Amino acid sequence: MDHYFEVRLLLDPEFRESTLMNVVFSKLHRALVEQRNGCVGVSFPHSRKTLGDILRLHGNDDDLMQLAGMKWLTVLTDYTHISAVLPVPAEHRYCVVRRVQSKSNIERLYRRSVKKGWLTKVDAEIKKREINNKEYNLKYPFVSIKSSSTGQMFKLFIQQGEVVEMPQAGSFSAYGLSAKATVPWF
Repeated sequence: MDHYFEVRLLLDPEFRESTLMNVVFSKLHRALVEQRNGCVGVSFPHSRKTLGDILRLHGNDDDLMQLAGMKWLTVLTDYTHISAVLPVPAEHRYCVVRRVQSKSNIERLYRRSVKKGWLTKVDAEIKKREINNKEYNLKYPFVSIKSSSTGQMFKLFIQQGEVVEMPQAGSFSAYGLSAKATVPWF
């Protein structure tokens, strides 16, 4: 993890920042699936309530050059600026960037309640709609992406952990996330 490059979203009156990040992240996911090495991590240096306008990719020089050479963002050149692959600054710390999932699946809980006879199907559907309307979700920034297996849209919640002094080795998912591996934070 000694190099990085950034994808900066360019403001556009036609698209919200979060919409552009959803598209960029989906394209990155497909490129990481194709690359298949688990050696590229991501971070979002401007993340607050949303993921912000910068997607930073971390890895070694060769892996990042290969990823940059895959041309996964060619259709988005009007909406993004891609930096060169650069060495990580000497002054930096580390951070885990992980996927966060809800401890319980609301759909599964309601199906179980119907099966046990605690709720009728109609009541379960009403409650699910109420919860969806209230945006009963985790309080982390997220990207909305389409599942390639089911075709359904889902929210991928992302947590950037505490900034620490020492790196932690590990591998990264095809989303560039890891439960334990750190990326440089600067």
